[in-house]
Amino acid sequence: MSDAPHKELQHGMAIQVLERATRILDVLAQSHEAVALKEIAHQTQLHPSTAHRILSDLAAAHYVERGDNGVYQLGMRLLELGALVKARLNVREAAASALQSLHRKTGQTINLAIRQGDEIVYVERAWNEQSGMQVVRAVGGRAPLHLTSTGKLFLSTMDARQLQAYAMRTELIGQTANSLTTLEALEGDLSFVRHHGYARDNEELELGVRCIAAGIHEDSGRLVAGLSISAPVERLRECWVDWLKTTAQEISSALGYGRKTKRTL
Repeated sequence: MSDAPHKELQHGMAIQVLERATRILDVLAQSHEAVALKEIAHQTQLHPSTAHRILSDLAAAHYVERGDNGVYQLGMRLLELGALVKARLNVREAAASALQSLHRKTGQTINLAIRQGDEIVYVERAWNEQSGMQVVRAVGGRAPLHLTSTGKLFLSTMDARQLQAYAMRTELIGQTANSLTTLEALEGDLSFVRHHGYARDNEELELGVRCIAAGIHEDSGRLVAGLSISAPVERLRECWVDWLKTTAQEISSALGYGRKTKRTL
């Protein structure tokens, strides 16, 4: 007997829960103050027990915060996601022409990537078939932080405790014989990043490919993305480092980094 009807029922229930959760979040978003369960149930036309169950799940995932007096407001997780989306959109817009310009100067693949958890995500790329290498990870592709030049930029901002926690979570699993799979080796590379202001990937993610990356910062000074050049081993030129760093600085300036805010007396 086919289990198709059962799967359709489960799918329908999941969609219903998502729709109800969205209604609850919309109610909280429209209020400037925390909202009581009774009011949430009234505005969403949900039974109080149903609203409470969904709110509990949302609170467990930090999408909602519950006050001591039984009221609810939007949680910090939504702020984190919103900041991520904002950064991604702003960076892509600010970097669009710079990516193409750097690609024309080097003839190689130029990548724009952001951090998501323990990985980087490629959000934009400029390349052509004459760059001498095939693009393995398309826009939307992911890679571990410790195996990429851009990822090392983000790791270099961590303190010793955070870096050790990352190493324990990921076990620093490698992809090639050149991958940095010990904390000591990784720390040595991150020291280079902090001292020189850019990061390197020497065939650590893909054999035959080397990368260099420089950081892009927003107006608050926070590192939001990495700009990198990927090239076949024999084609990468050290003289490109200055071009890369200058381009990353230009994009950062477009995002407001380095601007001095005048104080109002």
